[in-house]
Amino acid sequence: MFKDRIDAALQLAEKLKTFKGKDIVVLAIPKGGIPVGAIIARTLKAPLDVVLSKKIGHPFNKEYAIGAVSLESMVLNEHLDIPQKYIMEETENIRSKLQKRYDLYHKDRPPIALHGKTIIIVDDGVATGNTLKVTAELVHGQHPKKTIVAIPIAPFGAIQNLEDSKFIDEVICLETPHNFRAVGQFYTEFDQVSEAEAIQLLEELNGVVDQ
Repeated sequence: MFKDRIDAALQLAEKLKTFKGKDIVVLAIPKGGIPVGAIIARTLKAPLDVVLSKKIGHPFNKEYAIGAVSLESMVLNEHLDIPQKYIMEETENIRSKLQKRYDLYHKDRPPIALHGKTIIIVDDGVATGNTLKVTAELVHGQHPKKTIVAIPIAPFGAIQNLEDSKFIDEVICLETPHNFRAVGQFYTEFDQVSEAEAIQLLEELNGVVDQ
């Protein structure tokens, strides 16, 4: 059980200290991953950016990721028989939302280049790993040197799912409880992160790194 995202982030940052001073970029999953990513980036003296991608949910189960979309690309589980019309409509809808978030988070600042860098993808926890798995595949398209997933909490099955990905080099997770029902179950405080808080953390962190 973690007190809050700060507590989880401090513990996770301790596990990641071997990366301090190396050529890394911390990528946070909005919005819950941003407070976690900010503390890790500050500890490792690394820049922080966000992964602007979103899963495509199955038409009969929106929580089940059948792929993911970014503003530039898309990955899709080709083994599923999903109508093309559904895929196109979902992609258009998701990209509209991502563009609004891009405008909020980046403003006049371009995304951080990932080519040749070690990337640490951070969230406050995962339930299945499907969304992070396809996110890592999207990140792979930018040719990073290495991709690491770092999370405080996940069920063992999700860790196995992430480790099966050829686009993830290492998975670091603090806790893998058996009685997993939801990420928030393992936090005493698990309030939603507002857009304003997320933007402030990004601006503050990158201001510190730039100085």
